[in-house]
Amino acid sequence: MAVYDVPAAELIQRVAEDLRKELQQPGFTPYVKTGVGRERSPQNKDWWFVRSASILYRLYKDGPAGTEGLRSYYGGRKNRGLKPERFRKASGKVIRTCLQALEKSGYIKKVKKGRVVSQKGQGYLEKKAEEIKKHLTEILQQKEEAELRVEKEKQLSKEELELRETFRKQKEEEKRHEAEKHKKEGKPQPAKKPEEGKAEQQ
Repeated sequence: MAVYDVPAAELIQRVAEDLRKELQQPGFTPYVKTGVGRERSPQNKDWWFVRSASILYRLYKDGPAGTEGLRSYYGGRKNRGLKPERFRKASGKVIRTCLQALEKSGYIKKVKKGRVVSQKGQGYLEKKAEEIKKHLTEILQQKEEAELRVEKEKQLSKEELELRETFRKQKEEEKRHEAEKHKKEGKPQPAKKPEEGKAEQQ
């Protein structure tokens, strides 16, 4: 499927951009952490949309899943200073608000064991993944074309240098034959031009 053919981070970021235009972010988001294991609030002001997009992708990949399962997935180790670190689950309220907003928009639906991606959500993710795949393919093609142009320019430069070297050797060979001819005929060799003398000294 196209959803698995593109980088997850790229897909989640694109979905988050769309959700920012569609979903209503809760008012508490600037003031809360995503879990007790975190030391501070997220720096990204749109983190709630990114989390919602990530949950939508997670349900597509591993659904059905409930709030507790997602709390464990998004949890992490809590720094307790000199004490050993311990795992702490993510905030349940944050995850619940994401699930409720996604369900209200029709991207997910309730089932017996939690929530799964709805037909609308599945179609949306696959369509978005196709767009990303097409975009990445175009970028790859442009990169390959640029590399071919550079390689072609290098090849042309190499051929030009070879032609110059061949021309220089031909000129030297002509001068040598002319000098031998004058020597056999007993004629003085033609005087060198000032430019040629300077070139040989260099």
